[in-house]
Amino acid sequence: MARAALGDLSSIEAIAVEQARLGSLDPSPWRPVGRLTAAGVFVAFARGQEGPGRAGDEGFVGAALTRETNPLGEVVVPGRAGGAYRPGYLVQREGAMIVSALLALFEAHGVPDVMLVDATGRDHPRRAGLALHVGAALGVPSVGVTHRPLHAGGPEPVDEDGAVSDLWLDGELVGCWYRAQRGVRPVAVHAGWQTDPATATYVVRTVTGSARTPEPLRLARCAARTARAEAAARA
Repeated sequence: MARAALGDLSSIEAIAVEQARLGSLDPSPWRPVGRLTAAGVFVAFARGQEGPGRAGDEGFVGAALTRETNPLGEVVVPGRAGGAYRPGYLVQREGAMIVSALLALFEAHGVPDVMLVDATGRDHPRRAGLALHVGAALGVPSVGVTHRPLHAGGPEPVDEDGAVSDLWLDGELVGCWYRAQRGVRPVAVHAGWQTDPATATYVVRTVTGSARTPEPLRLARCAARTARAEAAARA
C-alpha cells in the first residue's frame, strides 16, 4: 500500500490539526458492488493494561478478512501503544498498531473492498475518529463499529431483526444504530472514510452472521484475544 501515513502523532495538538484536516475533506463516495470482501481489526491489550493505560502498553492486534461472512484469512501482529487513551485521540494510542496489522493482512490475503474498525468515524468532535483516520491513511473505504456512540445521539431501533435508527451530531447524520436480531443489543455503525451512514449500515448488515458483531470484527477480536492468552500462558 502506498498510503499508510497517520500524520504527526507526537502531541494531541498535532493530532487535532490532522483530524480537522481529514474531517473537512470530501472524498469520492464509495459504493459496494458485488460480493463484499471486508477486513476487521481489533486491539486486545495485555491484562492489566486496559482502560486509559499509557504509552508502551503491550497489545495484540487481530486483523481478519472475509467475503461477506465467509472467512478468508487472518493475522495477529503484536505492538505497543503510542500513548494513553484520551477521548477523541484514540489514533495516538492504537493507530500505528492497527495500520501495521492491516498492512500485514493485505500483504498476506489481499486488499479488501472495505475495512471495519473498532472505533468511531464521523461521530467525533472533528469528524475524524480512528476508523476514518485509518481508512484515509490506507486509502481504503472504512466503517466504524462500536458498542455505543462517542458524541452522537439518537433512540435505539425497535426490537426487530435488522432494525436501524439514526445517530445525529450537531444536526448532522453521522451513523446509525443497527440491531442484527430481535432481543440483541444494537451496535453503533459509524460513517468513515468514503462511506456515509447508509453505505456503512449496508456493509455491516452484509457481513454480520449469527453473532451481534460483524464477522470480520468478531474474527479479529477472537484472534487478538487468543494471542493475548497464549502470550500470558508463556510468561
